[in-house]
Amino acid sequence: MSTEFQLDFNKTGGMIPAVVQEHGTGKILMLGFMTQEAFDKTVATGNVTFFSRSQNKLWTKGESSGHVLKLRELLVDCDLDSVVCIADQLGPGTCHEGYWSCFFRRVEGGKLVEVEPQTFDPKAVYPAKEAK
Repeated sequence: MSTEFQLDFNKTGGMIPAVVQEHGTGKILMLGFMTQEAFDKTVATGNVTFFSRSQNKLWTKGESSGHVLKLRELLVDCDLDSVVCIADQLGPGTCHEGYWSCFFRRVEGGKLVEVEPQTFDPKAVYPAKEAK
């Protein structure tokens, strides 16, 4: 892909952080990491794509769950080393644990408290592996 700018993937070891924010609400849905290839695929397809550090491969959100993140806007920070993907969540949730957002817990008094309900059963969506 040809662009008039070059993101700085070298500063952070070949990957940049990619925050996903829900279009319309501003809710943070998740944080992932992108390589140049993941960034290019996101721009080319309009489906938010990441680099899985645990599986050492590209993955497009929704490829196994069907819960796609459809890109609406892509913001780049001032240092050209991180992005915000403003997207529509197409499905009942982003989190592999069954929540709309991966940020479904808040710290209160040194403890984690769930602040939103599950929106889907992760065992039904990911039957081959248990939710983490």
